[in-house]
Amino acid sequence: MANEVLEITEFTRIYLAIFYSAVAAFYTVRIILMKRSNAGEIIFPGKRFCSTWWNHISFRFFRATIWLVCLCRLFLPAVDNYLGIVESLQMKAVILTGIVLLTLGFISTIMIHYKLGKQWRSGIDPNGPSELVSNGWYRYSRNPMFVCVAIAQFGFFLAMPSLFSLVCLMIGLYTLNSQALAEEKHLFILYPREYKDYCSHVRRWI
Repeated sequence: MANEVLEITEFTRIYLAIFYSAVAAFYTVRIILMKRSNAGEIIFPGKRFCSTWWNHISFRFFRATIWLVCLCRLFLPAVDNYLGIVESLQMKAVILTGIVLLTLGFISTIMIHYKLGKQWRSGIDPNGPSELVSNGWYRYSRNPMFVCVAIAQFGFFLAMPSLFSLVCLMIGLYTLNSQALAEEKHLFILYPREYKDYCSHVRRWI
């Protein structure tokens, strides 16, 4: 059993480093390509120090921190000594479940991302969206992309059970909820009747 846990932990070191490098590469390339395709401004953090600005900064900071930690763990395993690893969750089934959730969450996020096409924005576009999206994934949740990100974040906690990943999870969930509320307020202003009707039969999450 100890050998199995050690093997899956070592595999996870490699997997997480590659995974978060791929995530960083995907969003960097995607944003560059969208800007080149005349999709207009893509990133809208909001006015400095407002709630959505803090959401944006927090998300970027922790995404970069997670990536850096995963890279460091790959080359310096001793980093684990400073992450507050939860030994009681260091089990093969738990870690594998985390990897699956992390991967599925990200793949689902990409699918929704491409489904939105040029309508996708990071943050709240004061002049958009040009239309209210209520089909596809949005038939089941008002914030399907955030749900998938939350699933991936929970998967990260299980894949690397530690105080560090727990803090990332808690702050991530708070940020997603805060951003969802801000975006819904914006959509209520932009599409008062349509969005009210949409909210009446589609839940915020699942």
